[in-house]
Amino acid sequence: MDRVVLRQEEIARITRRIAVAIVEAVGGVDRVGLVGIRRGGEGFARQLQGELERAEGTEVPLGAVDISLYRDDAATALPDPKIGPSDVPFSVDGHDVVLVDDVLQTGRTVRAAIECVLDYGRPRRIWLAVMCDRGGRELPIAADFVGRVVEVPDGARLEVQIDTAGREGSQQVVIRQKDPS
Repeated sequence: MDRVVLRQEEIARITRRIAVAIVEAVGGVDRVGLVGIRRGGEGFARQLQGELERAEGTEVPLGAVDISLYRDDAATALPDPKIGPSDVPFSVDGHDVVLVDDVLQTGRTVRAAIECVLDYGRPRRIWLAVMCDRGGRELPIAADFVGRVVEVPDGARLEVQIDTAGREGSQQVVIRQKDPS
């Protein structure tokens, strides 16, 4: 049985709260750039961008990275990879880069995204913002900004449904039971 753990209103509230926390931690957004991790983090990053721009009245640059080639299991896990482009249209040098993802679990995706960002330059600092932290770390990685910690039972997965264009619409976070077959 699927269980909704976050509804659209809660996601909007979490997005506003994380945007405020980013402004407070970094001291404004003058030298901040957001980088969504494709696929799940891209829509959440766009929503954070909108909140930051509304709150601060200034444009916040946004990019996205595809970590497929940076995965530590790329040679074995990707027999027919569907690799999308990474696009970071701003200089990361000396900036605070906020990596954005929907779910943090093992930490391997974040490690790969950090390597990808470093190929673009040397940021002053890399922060991590996630909608949900479901635990299960395999690497010592922790998010700086977390929307909600969600316990997910064995045999289930956490699915964040946010439009990749960042539009508000039917959005939710659901715990889905895996098929028993």
